[in-house]
Amino acid sequence: MPIDSVIQSPNDHRSYRSLTLNNGLKVLLVEDNKITQSAISLTVAVGHFDDPKNRPGMAHFLEHMLFLGTEKFPDAGEYHSFINHHGGSHNAWTGTEHTNFYCSVETDALESLLDRFSQFFIAPLFNPELVDRERHAIESEFSLKLNDDLRRIYDVEKETCNQAHPLSKFSVGNLSTLSGNENDLREELLSFYHKHYSANLMTVCLVAPICLHQQQEYIQHFFSDVPNHNYKKNYPSVPLYNPENLANQITICPVKKQKRLNLSFAFPSIEKNYPNKPLTFISHLLGNESKGSLLSYLKDQGLVNNLTSGGGVSGYNFKDFAINFQLTDKGLENVDDIVQSTFEFLVLIQASGIEQWRYLERSNLLKQAFEFQEQANPIELASHLSLNLQHYPPQDVIFGDYRMDKLDVAEVNEQLERLNCDNMRIQIVAQGITTSNESKWYKTPYKVEAICPQRLSKWKNGIPRTELQLPEVNPFVLSEVKPRSTNYQLKVPIVISENKGYRFWYKKDETFNLPKGHIYLAIDSLHACNDVRQAALTRLYIEMLLDYLTEHTYAAEVAGLNFNIYPNQAGLTLHISGFTPKQRDLLTLIINKAKERNFSEDRFKLIKKQILRNWNNISKTRPISQLFSSLTATIQQRSYEPLELANELETASLDELHQHVRNFYEATYLEGLIYGDWLKEEAQELSNNLSNILSLVSIPSPEANRELIKLTNRGTLVRQLNIDHQDSAILVYYQSKQTSILKMALFSLLNHTMSSKFFHELRTRKQLGYMVGTNYLPLNRHPGMIFYIQSPNCGPKTLLNEIDTFLSDFAYTVMELTEQQWAQTKQGLTNQIMEHDPNLKTRGQRFWTSIGNKDHKFDHREQVVNEINHLTRADLIKFLMDKMNNSKKDRLILYSCGQTHLNEHITKGQKIDTSITDFKSDSKKFKL
Repeated sequence: MPIDSVIQSPNDHRSYRSLTLNNGLKVLLVEDNKITQSAISLTVAVGHFDDPKNRPGMAHFLEHMLFLGTEKFPDAGEYHSFINHHGGSHNAWTGTEHTNFYCSVETDALESLLDRFSQFFIAPLFNPELVDRERHAIESEFSLKLNDDLRRIYDVEKETCNQAHPLSKFSVGNLSTLSGNENDLREELLSFYHKHYSANLMTVCLVAPICLHQQQEYIQHFFSDVPNHNYKKNYPSVPLYNPENLANQITICPVKKQKRLNLSFAFPSIEKNYPNKPLTFISHLLGNESKGSLLSYLKDQGLVNNLTSGGGVSGYNFKDFAINFQLTDKGLENVDDIVQSTFEFLVLIQASGIEQWRYLERSNLLKQAFEFQEQANPIELASHLSLNLQHYPPQDVIFGDYRMDKLDVAEVNEQLERLNCDNMRIQIVAQGITTSNESKWYKTPYKVEAICPQRLSKWKNGIPRTELQLPEVNPFVLSEVKPRSTNYQLKVPIVISENKGYRFWYKKDETFNLPKGHIYLAIDSLHACNDVRQAALTRLYIEMLLDYLTEHTYAAEVAGLNFNIYPNQAGLTLHISGFTPKQRDLLTLIINKAKERNFSEDRFKLIKKQILRNWNNISKTRPISQLFSSLTATIQQRSYEPLELANELETASLDELHQHVRNFYEATYLEGLIYGDWLKEEAQELSNNLSNILSLVSIPSPEANRELIKLTNRGTLVRQLNIDHQDSAILVYYQSKQTSILKMALFSLLNHTMSSKFFHELRTRKQLGYMVGTNYLPLNRHPGMIFYIQSPNCGPKTLLNEIDTFLSDFAYTVMELTEQQWAQTKQGLTNQIMEHDPNLKTRGQRFWTSIGNKDHKFDHREQVVNEINHLTRADLIKFLMDKMNNSKKDRLILYSCGQTHLNEHITKGQKIDTSITDFKSDSKKFKL
C-alpha cells in the first residue's frame, strides 16, 4: 500500500511516495518537475561483512561483475555505453553491510534504463569469460591503493579488533583471495548472489520529473521479478572489541609524512538513538573551535593544528566514536597531555554542558538546515535516500538526518559514561616510530601495547583546567529567517558597480526561495604569483589567515554560514555562503581580522611545517594524481609544482611573509559576485564598502592575465616524471588553439562520444589498469581533452601505443553510428550541458565560472548546444583526424615508469629536458 506521508521541508517542491512491492522490495518514489534528468539507486543489505571466510572481497567482486551483462542485455559494455549516450552517469560502491548502485539518464531514456538496471538483480550473466578479467580489475584496484594511508591504517584497525567480528575481514579482495578455476569461482559467485541478493534486503529510490503514478507503474513492472529469498541477516553477536583490545595504544607508521592522534571509544549501535542524537550533541561540544574550546587550548599550547570529533566506523552492533587530532612535533612528544586535556573537557561537559539551551541551539540549527536545505542533484538524491531507507522508517527517510527531538539527560550521560579511558583505544600515526608487527594485506608497520595503569589512573582523576571553557551563546544564530521577494528580476547577473580596479556583479535569486546567498570576491595582485617564491608566500598567507580566523569564525560556521579562501592563478578568492542576514557580519569579521594579521611566530612555524609536509606528501600519492597536478604546473604560467613551492617556502620567514602581504595589496584588481537573497540596494552598498576598503590600501590595477602555454605547431611534447610506484601512468593532453564556441562543441562532443568506448576497450577488455578514462578539459578558456591510464601491467610506451591505436580506429566507430544513434549521442550531451541547476550553490558556481571565462552574457551553454546540434558525423571525424590522427599533431604527454617498467620510455616527440621554469620562459603563451 503506497504511503505519501514522508516528512519533507516546507520549501521542498518535490512529491514523495513510499511503497513495498509484493516481493518485499522497499521503494521510495520522488517526483521533481524541475529536473530534466532522472536517476535511480538500489541499495542491498550485503557488504564485505557477508564475505565467505575463504573468499575475502566476494561482495566487492560481485558488484563489479553485475555491470558486465545480463541475459536480456548480454554485451558487457552496453550498459556503460547506453548511459553515456543518453547523457547520464553511473557507479557503485561496496561497504561493510551495504552495496549501493546508482545511475542517471535523460528522462526520455528512463524506461530503457530501468529495463537494463533491474536485470542486474533478476538475471545477471556472470559470463565465465569475464570472471578472470574482472578479478584482475579487482587486483588493479587493490594495487592502486596499496600506498593509501587510509586503507593501510584501516588494515591495522581490522587486525587489532575482535577477530571473530566481521569488521576484521579483508574487504577489497585481490588475485590471491579470488584465485582458482574461473568456473568454480563463478559457481561461488552465483551461490553468493542467490543467497544475499534478495528483494527483502533491497531498497530502491527513483527520482524523475514524471508523476508518482507513472513511476509506480515503472517500478512494479521492472522490479517485481526480483526474487525474494526471505533472507535474514545473521551477523555474529560478538563485540567489536574484546577486553584485551581496549585500553591499548596502537602506533602506526604511514607512507606519507603525518602526525595524528586518534582516541576511539567502543559503543553499541547508536541507530535507535537517531531521534534525539545524543552523540551528535556531545560531538558538537567536543568539536567546538571557538576561544576556550579544547582545540583552541591545545593550539595555544602548540600541541595540535586540528581536531575532529564524532567520526569512526559504525554498524549493526557497534559504533567506534573517534576524536581525531592533527599533531605538531611537540604534540607527538606530549600525547598524554592531549589525552589528559580531552578527559578534563569531558568532565566539564558532564558537569556543565548538558543544558537545555545548548541542546536547543543545536536542534534549532538542524531544523533550520532541514527547512532551508539545498536540493541535491537527482543521482546524489537517489543514492542517499535509497541508503537512508535501509536505516529509517519511510516517514523519516529525509528528516531522520536532521531530527533532534529532545534532550534526554539520562541518554546523554549514558553515552558520556562510555567516553572513559578503560573503553578507549589510542592510535598514534607518525613516521619514525618503533613498530613490531606488519599488517597482512597492506604491509603496514604497527605495534600494539597495553596502556599502563599509572597513565589510566591519571586520566581518570583530572580536574578541568581554567583555560577550558564551554561555548557561549552563538551570536550568529538566527531566531527567524525567511526569503525576501522583489520586483526587480534578472535572468542573469548584471554589473552593479565598476571602476578602475574593481567590478561587481549582482543577481537576486527568484528560483530557489531560500534566505541564502553567495559572495564571491577574487583579488588579483601584481605580486601574488609571478614566480615560485611569490606563489609559495601567497599560499602561506592564505593558510595563516585561515588558521587565524578559525576560533573567530567557528560560531558562524555552526550557524549555517560558510567561507573559504583559496588561491587562484592571479591572487586569492574569498567565497562566503549561507544565510544572507548574517553574511555581512561574517565578511566584516573576516576583513577586520585580515587587517589585524596578528600572526605569531609559533603559529607561523607550525603552519609552514604543515604546508611543507602536505606539498612533500604529494610525491606519495598515486601516479595518475601526480600527473594531473603536473599538467597544470606545466601548462599554466602561474601554476607550480608542489616540490618547487616547498623548496622556496623552506627559507621563508615571518618578516618576509608580512612584507609579501603588504606587497600583495599594493596594486590589486577586485571582481565580485553577489547572488542569492540579496536586494539590489544591499548589494550596491556592500560593493561600495568593499571597493572603498580596498582603495585605502591598494592602487587600482587592471585584471591580471591568466597565461597558458601555447602548444600550437610544436608537435608531440613529452615530459617524464620520476615517481616511485609499482604502476606506470600516462596522461595525453590535446589543446585547442582557439577559444571559439565551435571548438568547445567539438571537444565536448568528441569526449562524450568516445569516453565509454575508451573505458570499455582499454580497461574492461584489455585490462590495462583500474584508472582509465578521458575528460573534456578546458584550461584558461581553451578547450582541450585528456586521455589517462594508470597501469600495473604495462609501461608508458605500450600505454601510448594503445591510446594512439584507439584514436586511429575510432573514426570507424563514428562512421558506424546510425542516424538515430548519432542523434541520441548529441541529445545526451546537450541534456547534460543544459541540466537544470539543482540548487543555489550550483547556480552560483556556474555564474562565477562564467564570469571567470569572460562569458559576460552567460550564454555559452546555449551557444555550445546550438553548435552541437548542427555538427555532423563527418564534422567530428574530420576534427578527430586533424587534431589527433595527424602525423604533426600537437599534444603534451606526461608519464611515469612503474618499478617493473623502468626502461620503457616514450621515444616519440620532443622531450622536455629543461626545467619547467625554462620551458615556460621559452614558450609562447595564450592570454585569458
